[in-house]
Amino acid sequence: MAMATIDLRSDTVTRPGPDMRRAMAEAEVGDDVFGEDPTVLRLQERAAETMGMEAGIFVPSGTMGNQIALHLHGRPGTEVWCAEDSHVLLYEMGALGALSGLTARTVPAEGGLLDPDRLAAAIPPSAPYRAPASVLVIENTFNMAGGRVYDRRRLDGVLAVGRDRGLACHLDGARLWNAAVALDVPPAELVRGFDSVSFCLSKGLGAPVGSVLCGSRDLITEAWRVRKMLGGGMRQVGVLAAAGLVALDTGPGALVEDHANARHLARGLAEIPGLSANPDAVDTNILMVQVTARFFGGGDDGPGDAARLVGALAERGVLAIPTGADEVRFVTHRDVGRSDIDRAVDIAQGLAGS
Repeated sequence: MAMATIDLRSDTVTRPGPDMRRAMAEAEVGDDVFGEDPTVLRLQERAAETMGMEAGIFVPSGTMGNQIALHLHGRPGTEVWCAEDSHVLLYEMGALGALSGLTARTVPAEGGLLDPDRLAAAIPPSAPYRAPASVLVIENTFNMAGGRVYDRRRLDGVLAVGRDRGLACHLDGARLWNAAVALDVPPAELVRGFDSVSFCLSKGLGAPVGSVLCGSRDLITEAWRVRKMLGGGMRQVGVLAAAGLVALDTGPGALVEDHANARHLARGLAEIPGLSANPDAVDTNILMVQVTARFFGGGDDGPGDAARLVGALAERGVLAIPTGADEVRFVTHRDVGRSDIDRAVDIAQGLAGS
């Protein structure tokens, strides 16, 4: 009998369990474009309350949530400031420019986390010959740095720079719940001081689809208009909002195990010659692994071939994503248990020197 695939590509691959499917099947629905879907209204109210915001709007994806916020906070011809390798820059299809006429400006950020002093030095003073800055985006957790977490002290420092420069501040909180669980604080503690936050239900929390954008009541009133403009009016979408409510109930409690499994995976892979992983740098559920030539039987620790490793793992039932020529990303989630992690390590070990 074939072994089940161990899918470590992303926490977006989770499947709804029986309780979530039952809630979806039994959901009370209405027309959400008219604001009449009671299940969506409950989800939005609960999400806003959880984030410490006045209101929320259910959207199909985190990308749409981020782009609605940028469209409303920014103005065409102005700049959005963010860390290098931010999701809004790399994985949202150039939407901030294509949809809203905004320009992205980046700041180098060690571990994906902006340093207040470096940010302050990077943003130029207002001048009639420069495009003005309008929005600051902070991503927490930071995907491409391995799910690293901003704590409250660093957030306060970065937000102070944004406020001093007159910028609207948006939190890309796709995996905000992971950050909150890692720090053992309520998510609202990490949202305080922002003008808006978008967080995903479809990542670690386990819903099949959807995100919620939260902010002031006035902002969300305008967000309804922009969502419709972007094609996000979803009609009887309570069947999906019901899954979101279950995700908020049951998802956060599972993240502790996901984080422990990511550190366990890091420890196992770090023992394999030719792979470099730092368990101490694993804050949440994302692990970045460096591959060297030694893994494939080479005689040195020069750059290895991430795509080759990912292909060999896939042939043996372990899925991951290359994020660079010599870097592979692994993401733990609720559908991968400790025994799966151990098997993935064993398979990687068996490939060493091949």
